[in-house]
Amino acid sequence: MRRENQSSVSEFLLLGLPIRPEQQAMFFALFLGMYLTTVLGNLLIILLIRLDSRLHTPMYFFLSHLAFTDVSFSSVTVPKMLMNMHAKYKSISYEGCISQTYFFIFCADLDSFLITSMAYDRYVAICHPLHYTIVMSQSICVMLVAGSWVIACACALLHTLLLAQLSFCADHTVPHFFCDLAALLKLSCSDTSLNQLVIFTAGLTAIMLPFLCIVVSYGHIGATILRVPSTKGICKALSTCGSHLSVVTLYYGAIIGLYFLPSSNNTNNKNLIASLMYTVVTPMLNPFIYSLRNKDMKGALRKLLS
Repeated sequence: MRRENQSSVSEFLLLGLPIRPEQQAMFFALFLGMYLTTVLGNLLIILLIRLDSRLHTPMYFFLSHLAFTDVSFSSVTVPKMLMNMHAKYKSISYEGCISQTYFFIFCADLDSFLITSMAYDRYVAICHPLHYTIVMSQSICVMLVAGSWVIACACALLHTLLLAQLSFCADHTVPHFFCDLAALLKLSCSDTSLNQLVIFTAGLTAIMLPFLCIVVSYGHIGATILRVPSTKGICKALSTCGSHLSVVTLYYGAIIGLYFLPSSNNTNNKNLIASLMYTVVTPMLNPFIYSLRNKDMKGALRKLLS
């Protein structure tokens, strides 16, 4: 495929966030601090899990991959956003835009599948504790993670290949702080009906199906707890599932707010806020959620510091 036949633009302009010039420095410092917190916090989680043998369990195996994905998720969009805050010409090359779209979709889908794997792990731990070591064996955990990577890669590759087939004519201004797939499709002068169909189909596969699996898992967990109602059992279940439920709420709350709530007059600002939630805020909060609510992580951190 010849590149010049597909598009008449060699770059896109990213409008970025609607921030006043006098507020640029303050928001730059804010987002830089959040990004550094995300990177350092998630890398610390990976380090603790690697060093402490007590954390070599299926739940923390999934958590280490989730932490790596969160670092990658933020790194796909935030550094470019920070660079553009101090750039007069906020451009990104055509190839860079396509690559950013690919890695954004890949990390978003991988996050969804890993969160679902963690929900299944909690379901087995609470509903079938006697069979936990057999069901959640090392080979099963590796297969779940490997399957998550393969499916996320395939979904992202499909979207990206279809996007690369489109033509982009005169308008090449993206009203976003990164190359969002939906925003790029609006700029295309080609027929995007196939792209929209794939977005709907892949969205059901990568977002809604995992979400339904999480709901079913916690439905079984809730039923198991109610069958043996005791304060000790409820507290143990909450301590086991509380951190994961918080992550699920943050991740899917932003997606539901973006795609399922009624649109306001200022739809673009709503999209920007929701995108900031699951690319900047959620990856930053995950380390705090797991370290502050989890006694094993706190114990590993104290052991490392001492």
